[in-house]
This record gives sequence, C-alpha cells and structure tokens, in this order.
Amino acid sequence: MNIYADNAATTRMSDVAVQAMMPYLQGIYGNPSSLHTAGQEAAEALAAARQTVADCLGCIPKEIIFTSGGSEADNQAIVSAAVMGARRNKKHIISTAFEHHAVLHTLKKLEKEGYEVELLPVGSKGNITAQQVADAIRPDTCLVTVMYANNEIGSVLPIAEIGAVCKEKGVIFHTDAVQAAGHLHINVKEQNIDMLSLSAHKFHGPKGVGALYVRSGIALTNIIEGGAQERGKRAGTENIPGIVSMAAALKDACEHIDENAVKVSALRDRLIEGLSKVSHSALNGDPDSRLPGNVSFCFEGIEGESLLLLLDMKGICASSGSACTSGSLDPSHVLLAIGRPHEVAHGSLRLSLCESNTMEEMDYIVEEVPKVVDYLRNMSPMWKDLVNGRKPFIL
Repeated sequence: MNIYADNAATTRMSDVAVQAMMPYLQGIYGNPSSLHTAGQEAAEALAAARQTVADCLGCIPKEIIFTSGGSEADNQAIVSAAVMGARRNKKHIISTAFEHHAVLHTLKKLEKEGYEVELLPVGSKGNITAQQVADAIRPDTCLVTVMYANNEIGSVLPIAEIGAVCKEKGVIFHTDAVQAAGHLHINVKEQNIDMLSLSAHKFHGPKGVGALYVRSGIALTNIIEGGAQERGKRAGTENIPGIVSMAAALKDACEHIDENAVKVSALRDRLIEGLSKVSHSALNGDPDSRLPGNVSFCFEGIEGESLLLLLDMKGICASSGSACTSGSLDPSHVLLAIGRPHEVAHGSLRLSLCESNTMEEMDYIVEEVPKVVDYLRNMSPMWKDLVNGRKPFIL
C-alpha cells in the first residue's frame, strides 16, 4: 500500500486545478500587460482569478496581490507594516514563538534594523489567547502577526478574537493562513484581518504561486522592484497559468470545505486514537482547536528521521515537522516552543491528511507505526536506559 500523508508539505494538484491551467499554457499565453488581443485575453483571466480569490476570502479584488507563494506574501506583509510603523515612531512587533520561519526570519531581520520583536509563549497545547495579545500591545506596537493554524502541530488560533483586539487597539493584524486557506472558513472582514498570506500548493493548486490580501488603506512596501504589475506593488510578469489554477483550486476547496472537514477529521481522529495507544507517546498541539487533517506525535526513545525512512519503506509518506526545515539537525522550534525536551522533540512524526485519504489507509498506518517504533526502540541505547531505570521517562 502506498499512502501519501504529508499534505501539510504539499498537496497533489486537483483535476480542477490542472484543467483550469491548461488553456493558459499554450492557447492563451499573452502577457497581461500587452495591449493586443492576446495580452488582453490574459488580462481578463487575471482579473477573473483575482475576483475569485477575493470572493473566497470575503474582500474586494483590488485587495488581492498575487505572489510566488506564502513566504513572499509573509515577507511583504511584515515589512510593509514595519515601514508604516517606523514612520510613526512605532517599532514594536508582536508574534508567537512557533511561527513559520518565513515570519520568524523576517522578524529577526527587522530586529537587526532596530525593531523590538515580542514572541508570545504558546503553552503546552500550542496556542495563545486574544488576552495575551491585548496585554502585549503597547502604544508603539505597529504589527501583530500570528499564524492562523500551525503547520507542524495543527493548532488553530483564535484569529477572529485576535483581530477584534487589534482593531480596537488600532494595530495592523497579519495572519499567515497558508495551512488554513481552503481548509477552514475565512472571512477577512468579519475576522478583522488586515493582511493575510496563502499558498496554492497547500490546497491542491500549483507550487510557486500564492496571494496576499491587503486591506484597503494599508500602504505596501515593494520587496521586488521592476515593472508596474500588481498595481506597482509586486513587479514581474504575472504567472497566469498558476494564478488561474490557484483560483480554481481555492474556489473548489471552499465550496467543499464542510464535507471535506467532516471526512478528514474522522480520518485524523482514527489516527489519534490508534497512535495514542503507543506507550510513552504524546499528541502535539491543541486537541480541540485543531486542523482537520493534522496528526502530530512524539515517541520517546527514537529518532524521527529513522522513523520516516522505515515508514517510507512501508509505503507511508510522512514527515517529522515542516518540510522547509527537513535538512536541519536541530529539533523543531515548534515542539521546543510547546515544551518538548530536545530528546523527545527529535522523535516526532507528522501525518497530514486530505480528502483523498481513506480509512483503510489509516488502519494500515495505525498498524505499522507501532511496529516501527518498537523496532527502533529495541535498537536504541537511550531506550534501554529508560527501560532499565537509568534515566526517567519524560512521556
């Protein structure tokens, strides 16, 4: 059996997304900035896609900027808010300790430029409260940037409540919704979101294309200079095939969001139930406020990399955390942020599901993961020390 359970890293393109893209690869291939008929056909497709994305997010088309993906969108949103803040002598930024590195590395760069970054603790469940945000906001706060849902442990944060606090305090609120878009209901106006980032390949669209929602009245700072595309705020000829495909994928995902959530949540709960029976294991993330398709566990006494390789030999594609940091030898900053010790954080497994997965696949995973964990523990000197009482169990 071959099972793909790494949908948080990337998803398979849907038939809807592929079919939407095809006409713009060879048939309608003009540059949307050109005045001739071929260019204007492309421009019409671009406008239609912008309208579709705006409809899915509850905003107007001119508030959508197309990007190369979530990382670029995060960078532009955060830098723009920082520049606006500096003009008013406001250089305090609030975020969380378990953001994606696209956010954390941008914030680290701003710290070197004189900004003060405050990372809120996320507690053992991997979540924060709106009250934490309210307590952290100061007169010189220029931005709150908090992810919608965590990419590693699946916790869904109280975005609407945080948005309400930021609106009351007059602070710009940005959310990295890369893991949430297409999977959770989003309405940027109702949730008081000022800026939002998303990426197509997380909801069965193509890689290399994303979008940034920017509320009217917020001045974007360019991070890519060149032409006048995207109202002069993001230079470069628009990726029409990718943009059209992303819009189609997002619309399809949003139209089926409730039925998909019901199905995927049932699959998720089957995995959590089964894997919880493994001794000295622990579920990572908020058990209640959680993405439909996310299952994250730590297994004491093993190394996550070995676990992934052996599961792959059994036909199970999984990960130990973010695919963006899979080459790092350091334990996940997300797991450390929720209090997992280094030796436990190294033994993590993330299974991320979509509507294409089946209950039969879940049963297979539940059957095989404990076998692999036992196999690795039996070879581990660290596990022998735990069993023999030379070291105390943590989980």
